[in-house]
Amino acid sequence: MQEDTSKRTDVNELGEFGLIEHLTKDFKSKNASTAYGIGDDAAVIDNGGDKLSLVTTDMLVEGIHFDLMYTPIKHLGYKSVVVNLSDIYAMNGIPKQITVSIAISNRFSVEAMEELYAGIKLACERYDVDLIGGDMTSSPKGLIISVTAIGEGERDRVVYRNTAKVGDLFCITGNLGAAYLGLQILERERKIFLEHPDIQPDLGKETYLIERLLKPEARKDLIEVMRKSDLVPTSMIDISDGLASEIFHICTQSGVGAFIEESGVPIKQETEVQAIDFKIDPITCALSGGEDYELLFTVNPKDLDKVKYMPDIYIAGEVVDESEGIILNTKGGNRHPIKAQGWNHFKP
Repeated sequence: MQEDTSKRTDVNELGEFGLIEHLTKDFKSKNASTAYGIGDDAAVIDNGGDKLSLVTTDMLVEGIHFDLMYTPIKHLGYKSVVVNLSDIYAMNGIPKQITVSIAISNRFSVEAMEELYAGIKLACERYDVDLIGGDMTSSPKGLIISVTAIGEGERDRVVYRNTAKVGDLFCITGNLGAAYLGLQILERERKIFLEHPDIQPDLGKETYLIERLLKPEARKDLIEVMRKSDLVPTSMIDISDGLASEIFHICTQSGVGAFIEESGVPIKQETEVQAIDFKIDPITCALSGGEDYELLFTVNPKDLDKVKYMPDIYIAGEVVDESEGIILNTKGGNRHPIKAQGWNHFKP
């Protein structure tokens, strides 16, 4: 038998975004309506007129993105919608419709699917979007959910990742790191339960951290605040894979660097306390944790007065020349290169 000498590259060598870039680099857009394709939170379709269409899709796979041992299926339905709507808001757009495609194994009952769709319905009502279609098929194992969100944005207000300029200010909404710690709490209790089924879970008082993981919210409210204040960010991205990863996306695509103040990264007291209890540096949770679904954006310094008076927005640093790198200035005054160590979808 002839030996197979062809090269085999492990997908972990490229990671999620490297793999996407590698596989799609030779695809060229042929339609004039494709205003922006792969590489941002959502694709942009231009069909003429004042509004652009925004389209994004995301997939949640049991055993990879969620564990039904501690994830209520109604919450899962809700979250599967919200994580897609967050991508539309990250383009400074408004989501309008979704499609939902599901693959299920025979262990799921009609009643379980009713619960899943109850969560989907709740998200649609909360964010004023319509469920307009989808698909359903069988799966040999587990549950897979794929949601596509469709939205719209005004031509002169859609915001991309690749348009940050030197001198712009980095801003962050809400707070970071809580969802990661919620996951750590649930994983701890899962392990204890598997080893000692007679012991009831001890979730303590950290319900906020757990809710941030199981039932996140997209920042529709702050997009509306920006609109009322006539603020258009110079670049924007949602924080789904950790702050560090999202900073890298903006900097790499915009050809700039970043100087981030640790003191400017918003972290709730509950997060700090729990991180210390787990012997983790709180800033590590914010930089690498993920699943916060907050917004990272940059603004022109001339808009500083607008940002200062907006609720739940924090100025975290400055866009600098690419040659200066991507740096974190710690509370102790030390400067360290930021490394993008977000969650790896392909790890075993």
